[in-house]
Order: sequence, then C-alpha cells, then structure tokens
Amino acid sequence: MDSLSLVSAIVAVCGAAVAALFSYWQQRRLRSWEQRNYMDRYGASLAWATFDLQTRLYNILHGHVVDQDPSRGVGFMTSFLTRGTDREAEFVRRSTVFVLAEYLGWVEILRRDIQFLDLGRSRVNTQIMLQISRIGASLARIDPVSNELRLFRVQQRAIGELMIHPEGEPGRRRCLGYAEFCAKLEHDNGFAEWFSVLLADMDRLAADTAPAVTRLQDLQKQLVTLIDLLDPKRARFPQFRLAFDRDSHARTRLT
Repeated sequence: MDSLSLVSAIVAVCGAAVAALFSYWQQRRLRSWEQRNYMDRYGASLAWATFDLQTRLYNILHGHVVDQDPSRGVGFMTSFLTRGTDREAEFVRRSTVFVLAEYLGWVEILRRDIQFLDLGRSRVNTQIMLQISRIGASLARIDPVSNELRLFRVQQRAIGELMIHPEGEPGRRRCLGYAEFCAKLEHDNGFAEWFSVLLADMDRLAADTAPAVTRLQDLQKQLVTLIDLLDPKRARFPQFRLAFDRDSHARTRLT
C-alpha cells in the first residue's frame, strides 16, 4: 500500500470514529432532552394531582379537628357527606376517590413513559421516584384499626391503568377527566367495581374519621414532600403555603 492509500485509509477510519462519537453524543443529548421533556410535561400534571389529593386529605383531617369542638361549627365530611344533600354527598364521595385515582393515573403514566430512561444521572428525578414509592407504601400500609382508602400496590397500579385515557401515546398521555370518570362509574360496571370499596370508605370515614387519622396524616405529609420535589421553587402553589412544624422542624404546608 502506497503512502497516499495509507493516509486515505487513516483519514477514513478517523472520519468513521468521529461520526460514531458524534452520533453517540447526539443520542445521549436526545435521550437527556427526552427525559427532561417527559419529567417537565408529566411532572406539572403530577404536581397538580398530588396537590389536589393532599388538599382533600387536609380538608378531611382538619374537618375532623373542627368536629371535636362544637363551638367551631362542623367539618368538611360532616357538612357535605353526613348533613349535606344527596347530591353533595355523592360529589364528596366521587371527587375524593377521583383525586386519589387521578394521582395514581399520573404515577402510572410517569412509570410507563420514563421506565427506559436513565434516571441515575438525575438526582432530583431519582428522589421523585423514591418519594412516589414511599407514598405507595403509605397507601398500602396495613393498620389494625383503619382500612379506609387503603390500596395495595397491585391495586394502585390497576387503578392507575384504568385512569389513563385510551387515546394517549408515549409522551402525550393524559388521565381521564372528572366528567369522564363519573360517566364510566355509571355506565361501565367493570370500571366501577374497582372503585366500589373506596366509595364505601368515604361513608365509613364520615361516620368515624378518628381511626384513620394517623394513616391519612402520614399520607398527606408524604404527598407534601413530593410536591416540594416537583415544585422546588414553590412557584405553582404559593398562595396555599402556610408555616407548620413537621417532626419538630420548620417546614411549609399546603392547605
């Protein structure tokens, strides 16, 4: 091989190596962008769903405190589910179960669409997934005195699956809206069966919230921690944040 051919071969090999490295760099950059895009898009929706669920839990828990002091009036569950009209009671039942199911729906969407992405390089994303796991454990927690709103992990996954809108696709999924949820409760017996126990749990909570207070308080605090991870700059819910003490340390709480 003459010197010209050798140089040409070397140039060709170097060019192929550079092209391969460039392609690898582009793929990694695209993968990183895809991960950020999914987390940004779904993270905002998950933050709102988490906020709605923790807000309803706060209303139930705070209402229980109010009910203990007759001079303060009546709490949320007493006002709307026990003493309210049939329409108000049904709204409380369905809307509470809906915000729980919607949260599980967004968790399932996030799990499906980022499961093949590399979360190990993102400390915040890893913390988010760990906190979601802790919330799942709190929801599944076995308590000798309270089963209300308890779902084991497989049940959580199943309800999450049911809440994903069938017309979605990776990167563009969404959950059922409240009107769609109510319509399926009324017209789809298979769908409704998954929620029958949760709906009945609301009546049990209205009759006596006390046994469930410890479990629901833990769940609410875990949800607040997730919101802090999803909204670290506290830009989405500033008007709802109040000072409170958790575990003897100053923190904030959403109300």
